[in-house]
Amino acid sequence: MRTFEGIAELEAAVGTHLGYSGWHTVTQEQIDTFADATGDHQWIHVDPDRAADGPFGTTIAHGYLTLSLVPALVAQVYRIEGLAMAVNYGANKVRFPAPVPVGSRLRAGVEVRSVAPGGGGHLITNTVVIEREGGEKPVCVVETVTLAVAR
Repeated sequence: MRTFEGIAELEAAVGTHLGYSGWHTVTQEQIDTFADATGDHQWIHVDPDRAADGPFGTTIAHGYLTLSLVPALVAQVYRIEGLAMAVNYGANKVRFPAPVPVGSRLRAGVEVRSVAPGGGGHLITNTVVIEREGGEKPVCVVETVTLAVAR
């Protein structure tokens, strides 16, 4: 975990890779709960018997479930002291290059792309790459934008 003493210190880290989160195991219960929350009950996610005969041999996590892990995983990589708040502002680009079979262990790597005034604070743009343990390709690559407001 890296700790930055304010926005200016983070700004000095632009262009650097900040590190990796811990590993997170995606469970069928998590997939089912996400399906219930979003109404996306496609068989490839929630029907282990049918998915066993499908293209991946098992159920897979929703792409948006993988994306929804980003805030919690990034919070394990770095934090900024002296903020009144930091909120999700959006994403510039999201891709899901590989599936996430149930039982996969995932972690996120974070690179700071830019820190710029905007939105009533500073807009922090990070490239977040979520990888699957043993996978050849990332499972999610996203450019996130966070609005950070100093105290």
